[in-house]
Amino acid sequence: MLEKKYKMTTKFLRRDWKRHSKLGRKRKKKQVWRKPKGRDNKMREKRRGYPIIVSVGYKKRKTEDKKPITIKNIKDLDKINKNKKIIIGKTGKKKKIEIIKKIKEMKLKINNFNIDKFLNQSKKKLGEKKNESK
Repeated sequence: MLEKKYKMTTKFLRRDWKRHSKLGRKRKKKQVWRKPKGRDNKMREKRRGYPIIVSVGYKKRKTEDKKPITIKNIKDLDKINKNKKIIIGKTGKKKKIEIIKKIKEMKLKINNFNIDKFLNQSKKKLGEKKNESK
């Protein structure tokens, strides 16, 4: 026999999801969980062969780094480990360039940013501004 190594994530289906097309699997926005409350409801009684009900024990495991850290200045980089997720916050272009260079030295990855693309674009724009001023 094969043993299950990982517990699959369970889909909690609404009571009559097979009967009504609005509640079906294809329409995810309409798949809102409602607790079955009917007197003769087999799902409420937790009978075998019927969809499962939301209850204790189906919670997913917590991951260590759920929330990414926003960086707004260079001092924020000192607090970061290599395992943490990084997002660059609202900063000006000059500070952004400094922050990105420091991140590149530390060999960290940014979630919402392409480092090489940004540095190339900023170099081109700075070069164009210098040519215009001359």
